[in-house]
Amino acid sequence: MRPSATYRVQLRPEFTFADAAERIPYLRRLGVGALYVSPVLDATPGSTHGYDVVDPTRARPELGGEDARRDLAKRLRDAGLGFVVDIVPNHMAVEVAKANPWWWDVLRHGPGSAHADYFDIDWRRGKVLLPVLGDDADVAELRVDGDELVYYEHRFPIAPGTGEGSPQEVHARQHYELVGWRRGNAELNYRRFFDITTLAAVRVELPDVFHATHGEVLRWVAEGDVTGLRVDHPDGLADPGGYMRMLRAGAPEAWLVVEKILHPGEDLPQSWPVDGTTGYDALREITGLFVDPAGEAPLTELARSLGQPVDYHEVEDSARRLVTDRILVAEVRRIAALVRGVEPEAAQGAVAETMVAFPVYRSYLPEGEAHWAAAIAAARAARPDLAEAIEALDFQVREDPHGELATRIQQTSGMVVAKGTEDTTFYRYTRFAALNEVGGSPNDFGASVDAFHSMAAAREAGWPGAMTTLTTHDTKRSEDVRARLAVLSEVPGKFAGAVRRWTGLRGIDEPSLNLLAWQTLVGAWPITPERLRGYLDKAAKESKLRTTWTDHDEEFERAVATWPDEVLGDADLAAEVEAFVARVREPGWSNSLAHKLIQLTAPGVPDVYQGTELWDFSLVDPDNRRPVDYALRAALLEEIEGGWLPPVDSSGAAKLLVVHRALTLRRDSPELFTGYRRLHAEGPAAAHAVAFERTGLVTVATRLPVGLAEGGGWRGTVLPLPAGEWTDAITGAAVTGELSEMLARYPVALLVRGES
Repeated sequence: MRPSATYRVQLRPEFTFADAAERIPYLRRLGVGALYVSPVLDATPGSTHGYDVVDPTRARPELGGEDARRDLAKRLRDAGLGFVVDIVPNHMAVEVAKANPWWWDVLRHGPGSAHADYFDIDWRRGKVLLPVLGDDADVAELRVDGDELVYYEHRFPIAPGTGEGSPQEVHARQHYELVGWRRGNAELNYRRFFDITTLAAVRVELPDVFHATHGEVLRWVAEGDVTGLRVDHPDGLADPGGYMRMLRAGAPEAWLVVEKILHPGEDLPQSWPVDGTTGYDALREITGLFVDPAGEAPLTELARSLGQPVDYHEVEDSARRLVTDRILVAEVRRIAALVRGVEPEAAQGAVAETMVAFPVYRSYLPEGEAHWAAAIAAARAARPDLAEAIEALDFQVREDPHGELATRIQQTSGMVVAKGTEDTTFYRYTRFAALNEVGGSPNDFGASVDAFHSMAAAREAGWPGAMTTLTTHDTKRSEDVRARLAVLSEVPGKFAGAVRRWTGLRGIDEPSLNLLAWQTLVGAWPITPERLRGYLDKAAKESKLRTTWTDHDEEFERAVATWPDEVLGDADLAAEVEAFVARVREPGWSNSLAHKLIQLTAPGVPDVYQGTELWDFSLVDPDNRRPVDYALRAALLEEIEGGWLPPVDSSGAAKLLVVHRALTLRRDSPELFTGYRRLHAEGPAAAHAVAFERTGLVTVATRLPVGLAEGGGWRGTVLPLPAGEWTDAITGAAVTGELSEMLARYPVALLVRGES
């Protein structure tokens, strides 16, 4: 059942089913149609996100367990709200081996385990390799405790009849081998999630495994407790289309959305029986509206002058090669071993080159054949010395598009793109961080109004049930940070001058991180040293330029760690930064309100990420999982319900007003939110207005507010409205097409025919 809109919350031991249930009255008043929650199946003890599932057969006890889950579902039903649950079909957590009963059984019994086929283990290569030791010599630290082998805090099962002798002798007789952690990237013999060895891939393409892993959630759906499912990381699955068909068969009436990251110009496979994506494509389209193309050249020159590479494709290519050559070596070798008649080294080169060249995350052969062909052509052009190996790879994949080779290279290409682009390039190519977002391309500097309208109309025609979003648990920065950063594209010269001066005073000795740090400071201001320090530490390690998560440059990391205190503790410099933020703060608020109203009223099902109904200047996780002050939001909402029209100020109440009005209208009058037609403003400032009509509803939003103000405002610009009397549902005022009047109080308007 498609909801009118969703509200996403991050469940964790500190915010349980019961805590979510307590927020239902507020969410109902806010206007949402469904509560959308992070994964709720049993996860690694203490997990703050839930994507590390250890037991898919029960609701997570740390969230309150089955009774609390059922109570939450009942209270949502009673309030008329849907319940959307995030599910994780690709992998399970094995970090705490004993917490995962299936993995524990596999380690105890090996290939003879009843669950041996549940995990994607290459049993042809012998024992399961577990890279948990500090180094291989650490086997001396093993000890035996009853029927368990213990290495510091790690515990592993001892197979029946193999527990006699020294710990080393016992270790040698098990179905697994404990080795140094550095061997994992090159020698691991089970598929994992990206490069995370503690998340072992699950073979949900097998019907028995699908039913074992999905039976509990599908029971909740069948009983009416769960009305929608969000599918995490479908690109890692062996057969995403087949999986979607099994899921749809088990949940025929549920709203299904998939975390499929679409590159610009890419379409969701039309054979998937789902309602759409989770909305990163919409995020890219909407954000691009507020980026001024005129800012590209000055910001590119700033990056170049500070020593940062500005050829995006070179940076991306280098980052992807780092992934294939150093991080996912085990996966490349496993795939290459399947290529017939080619020497191992050449096969590995062909496989790596093809995955580096992928124009999208993965193909879905035989669908998406053009993407596969493009990758092969690019690989041949880049490595003519590997032409024969690449041709053999291409022939074998096309010969059997559902075979093991084709399956594994498609599964893994998404890992290469995600790790190489999202998790590396986006921290290296920091020319303009507002564009460095999942599903986006930092090389595409903004989007035209024409392109936005075309894509919105296409969504209404083809995927009206797709989710749309501006902030998620995976975004690199929140919507309000991006909205403020977008203003920099309108004042690139002023920003460039400021950054050059600031860098001269207290720059970071790595150009990409330096430029990212100043943008982050401006975008998230005010920010504590602790939050900024945590973000920069993650950014430095993700870029993998001067330090990484595994190979540390301690001196550089210390310099990065002290930078926030040095900058914020320098009174004169901090005052300069604050003064610059003051210049862009109000245009940033305008952008925030505009892109929020567009998201909430355009085609698709809008999601509001927890807390973002007020200004939210969060950065990448775990920063965006901080507690939300719901008492404050409820108090402000009560004032708004009483008729208060708040000013656009630092409280963020104006955003809450816009969210409340749009969501309530969407829930109570769904007939208004159908169809799509672009509306054109006329006059000297027409380029600063974005407007569209649904059915008896018109959205109007301001774009590029700095340029609008510098040009003298609306200056008689009008928006010819469809026939009828129109009222702004946000303010309650009757309106005409004069934009200077319509947008006098707020930079947005939501018009309905007749009285509001």
